[in-house]
Amino acid sequence: MIMSSNNKLTASHLKKKAYLYVRQSTIKQVLENTESTKRQYALRDRAISLGWPLSQIIIIDSDLGVSGASMVDREGFKKLISEVSLGRAGLVMGLEVSRLARNCADWHRLLEICAFTNTLILDEDGLYDPSHFNDRLLLGLKGTMSEAELHVLKARLRGGVLNKVRRGEFKTRLPIGFIYDQEGNVILDPDKQVQQTIKLVFDVFRRTGSAFGTVKAFWKDKILFPGRSYSGPKKGELSWDKLTYGQVQRILKNPRYAGAYYYGRQRSRKQIDGSTSRHKVPREEWIALIPDSHSGYITWDEYEENIKRIKENATAYGSDQRKTPPREGPCLLQGIAICGKCGNRMTVRYKYRRQGRIDPVYLCQRSRIERGENSCQYIPGTCVDKAIKGLILETMSPLSMEVALEVQKELESRAAEIDRLRKQNVERAEYEANLAKRRYMRVDPDNRLVADSLEAEWNEKLRMVREAQEQYEKKCQSDFTILTDEERKKVLSLASDFPRLWKDPKTPLREKKRIIRLLVEDVTLIKNDQIIANVRFKGGAQKNLTIPLPPKGWQHALTEPKVVELVDELLNNYKYAEIATILNKGGHKSGSGLPFDRKLVGAIRRNYDLKTRYARLRKSGNLTINEITKLLGVDKRKIWELRDKGALKAYQYNDRNECLYEHPGIDTLSVKIN
Repeated sequence: MIMSSNNKLTASHLKKKAYLYVRQSTIKQVLENTESTKRQYALRDRAISLGWPLSQIIIIDSDLGVSGASMVDREGFKKLISEVSLGRAGLVMGLEVSRLARNCADWHRLLEICAFTNTLILDEDGLYDPSHFNDRLLLGLKGTMSEAELHVLKARLRGGVLNKVRRGEFKTRLPIGFIYDQEGNVILDPDKQVQQTIKLVFDVFRRTGSAFGTVKAFWKDKILFPGRSYSGPKKGELSWDKLTYGQVQRILKNPRYAGAYYYGRQRSRKQIDGSTSRHKVPREEWIALIPDSHSGYITWDEYEENIKRIKENATAYGSDQRKTPPREGPCLLQGIAICGKCGNRMTVRYKYRRQGRIDPVYLCQRSRIERGENSCQYIPGTCVDKAIKGLILETMSPLSMEVALEVQKELESRAAEIDRLRKQNVERAEYEANLAKRRYMRVDPDNRLVADSLEAEWNEKLRMVREAQEQYEKKCQSDFTILTDEERKKVLSLASDFPRLWKDPKTPLREKKRIIRLLVEDVTLIKNDQIIANVRFKGGAQKNLTIPLPPKGWQHALTEPKVVELVDELLNNYKYAEIATILNKGGHKSGSGLPFDRKLVGAIRRNYDLKTRYARLRKSGNLTINEITKLLGVDKRKIWELRDKGALKAYQYNDRNECLYEHPGIDTLSVKIN
């Protein structure tokens, strides 16, 4: 029922402006539902009939194509609220409540402001005064029905979508490597280069064990990865660029590549500011997950294994039990060493010694990091790695032939796969060059503007063909040097001797760690007066190793016992400097690996409490300078003269030329003096 406006409309209303708000929810409605737009603009005539001049009627139509579910991005509605709150509006017009708002909060806010500023509201049914209870009750009911209508429409559409989702028929955007055929079925991309590049991603990840390692391998071999534009002027076109870490993560985590249909992996949530945030939900909360729904690049079991490996590689979150991927450091148990006291995963540290020696250390420091306590365990890694290496050599000897043959097979398949991709890149460049040629040949020769452009494009494509061909030939030569017949013979010869393969300095440490992880699940370490290592194998078997503690740091600098014995023997006849010369000529080194000198020999004598040369000479009856002068009754100068002539036998006992003298005998004293 259209209510009479005589009792509501006053002169004060007519002095203010009348605002007509026009809105459609989508651009498609603006283009196709033109009658609704015309009806909204026709409300201007209603305002004129109520007494507003045309110049006082303001049309706000900047929200055409914007949803009315909230105020976010509705600049026109915000402007309307601003004008009403400033008291400039006498009338607000909208075809119906749903045009002004689909949200009760926004609608009631508008009613509050209109009631406060004495502003009337006009729709297709009549004129309302929000300050009157009955009108406000009716407008509130209309707003509630408008919001409920939006909910019903969404639920109806959502129900149809979910019904198709549960059957796996609802179409979603496919990742690179898949397309829809004419019947709407998901198939592999018919482009063979796209297929083989994606397969190579999974092969490299299987080989390296990490997403970052996969990216490094692609960059090293200069292999490009495909991408497809979903919007813009190049929509649907295929492009090639360098592989990124984010792309590898998305590929490995996407169930589509395992042939599974999924829906509802993410949920959206409205924020206070009106924006929408998305968050991932656990797999059990997905709306649909249908394995083997279409063809894939890997099996579902391999997809599960990849997800497990990615979680194990995530060192920044999760429990400390999670393994890290094998890296370049010398610690063989990196990522699989477990503290036997607290059960946390042990981290790796390296100590750099003299002469370039690196000592690994297994450290459990979770309690120190989180609670400020002392570190749980500090275990030297050199002795532990040596014991584990011996266990692996003992375990792997019967399987060495199979390991070497698998290595050879992997090298050959890897080179063949990369060569095939590079060759396809050349074929693609040739195809594009031929396509540019055909375009140029079909153009009218007199149309030079177009002909020149097509000729330049043809020349550019020919240049790209030459570059692709040169790069392919260059890479083929470099790869050929990797897989020569001679090296294949080396692989076969190493296959019969796995210990020699392990000890070969050319074998990367990362590959050694991967071999260990094929056999060992984890190693639990406990240090007391010795180190106990509990090795848990993949099959469930366990083996305990008892490892003696390595020498302390200062013990590494101790002199070898045989060198000490030699110094003790030489002190009978030689001084410190002479002993150092003899030791160096014999190829001996100090405990620190340094050549000997006078000071080092003296330090060895003091540290090992050896008798001095002076004490040895005195014990054999030799006399000091004072004793010999008193015995002969002459001064020191006469003694030195007799020593230089050989009349007295002297023995130097230090490097300051101080001597002890042999007793000359009573019968010869007078003869020697005269």
